[in-house]
Amino acid sequence: MGETGVAVASSPRAAASSPRAAASSASVASSPRAGGVGGRHHHRRWGGAAAISPSYRAVLLALWLVGFALVFLWQSTSVGRARLYTRPPLLPKRAPSAQGMGQWVAAPPVYDLREFGGVGDGRTLNTEAFVAAVASIAERGGGRLVVPAGRWLTAPFNLTSRMTLFLAAGAEILGVQDERYWPLMSPLPSYGYGREHRGPRYGSLIHGQDLKDVTITGQNGTINGQGQSWWSKFRKKVLNHTRGPLVQLMRSSNITISNITLRDSPFWTLHIYDCKDVTISDTTILAPIVGAPNTDGIDPDSCENVVIKNCYISVGDDGIAIKSGWDQYGIAYGRPSTNIIIHNVTIRSMVSAGVSIGSEMSGGVSNVLVENVHIWDSRRGVRIKTAPGRGAYVSNITYRNITLEHIRVGIVIKTDYNEHPDEGFDPKAVPIIENISYSSIHGHGVRVPVRIQGSAEIPVKNVTFHDMSVGLVDRKNHVFQCSFVQGQVIGYVFPVPCKNLDLYNERRELVKQSTLQNISDIDYSF
Repeated sequence: MGETGVAVASSPRAAASSPRAAASSASVASSPRAGGVGGRHHHRRWGGAAAISPSYRAVLLALWLVGFALVFLWQSTSVGRARLYTRPPLLPKRAPSAQGMGQWVAAPPVYDLREFGGVGDGRTLNTEAFVAAVASIAERGGGRLVVPAGRWLTAPFNLTSRMTLFLAAGAEILGVQDERYWPLMSPLPSYGYGREHRGPRYGSLIHGQDLKDVTITGQNGTINGQGQSWWSKFRKKVLNHTRGPLVQLMRSSNITISNITLRDSPFWTLHIYDCKDVTISDTTILAPIVGAPNTDGIDPDSCENVVIKNCYISVGDDGIAIKSGWDQYGIAYGRPSTNIIIHNVTIRSMVSAGVSIGSEMSGGVSNVLVENVHIWDSRRGVRIKTAPGRGAYVSNITYRNITLEHIRVGIVIKTDYNEHPDEGFDPKAVPIIENISYSSIHGHGVRVPVRIQGSAEIPVKNVTFHDMSVGLVDRKNHVFQCSFVQGQVIGYVFPVPCKNLDLYNERRELVKQSTLQNISDIDYSF
């Protein structure tokens, strides 16, 4: 049909030349030079253009206009037909291969959980459907699993590489509450045992390990651990193994988690362990603010290159806790958490802290930026916690533009968080805490804005405060508490800083140098 369109479209062009040819012939005939030597006599015989009558000239003009209009209409129709019958480009496009020959790049397959027998009634167990869907994606080398609207009860299942788990609007994955459905896993090597009990631990509801290119996203669908029965059994001490996280990804890279809700985890909510290149954004994490033990929001654990942004977290323990292993096990594993950005996050934690580092930090923690974070109705604001036996370091930590609202203690560094996996830890393995910066710290309704408790074994070095103004609940004398702290205050800081710190003006000129860095002014009575 394309060839026909071209042929039809070309014929009007020939027709279009006819009027012009006639006009050209008439013009040549009327030229004096057309007749050669006797051209003048021909000019006198024909009389040129003046010999043509006005009526004949009008007829010629009308015919020419009609012909032009027909040609234009014919060309437009022919081009339209050519477009109508032109095939669209063949998809997918050809992409170059490693050999440069090119190969067809097919779009990854998209599966609906219902294709594998899934039933979203909140009662039917869908574990086999999830397992079969993931197996199909693994067989195809990647793909997307869509969980449509409904309530999809399931036991734990694993993800695979190059997979997207997509939760549509109104979709809710429900964790089965009977722990007999939850598999047991070996202890994490950097923890030594299950964290709550020796020996194995329960796996997570959604699990993945040794994977690449994993995405969990959607239209704000929900993953619900239904943790109420787990919390009750934990309080009654009837569980023989450590509770499992809601979502856990281990030794994996290129992870994206976005636009979902995670709620009511049995234990830590989102545990990212020994992973690289992780982005967690636009995610809501919920658990009861009391009565939901150890339901941390997000735990980057021995991870590198992590971004957590635009999230809302309200849970029964730390909102975000950066970890890297526990005592001698973490020291031996030796995987630090580094290059972590926490940005534009709102957190509530009435039991614990908004953002914590530690206490399990025996692989080291460095290069962390916490900025534009709002912490409200919480026991602690931002906290670093460690102890003798942890070893390693917490270094190059920046807190910037932090808002504290109705907080018991705003800024905390604690060096005697003495909780150990067993008696095998080395008490002489003391951590280094240094290069900690706090700037643009503001808020109101804070009981104790700062409590930095270093010790003779673990002094806190090079702490900086700049631009701080926090409204107090009670105007007591020692609401800025320090012990074995060395550092500086730059410019205006309220409340009045402790005497352990050097004072500088806004031009960073030394005003007063402290000689009392080792004094202790820690008061836990308020």
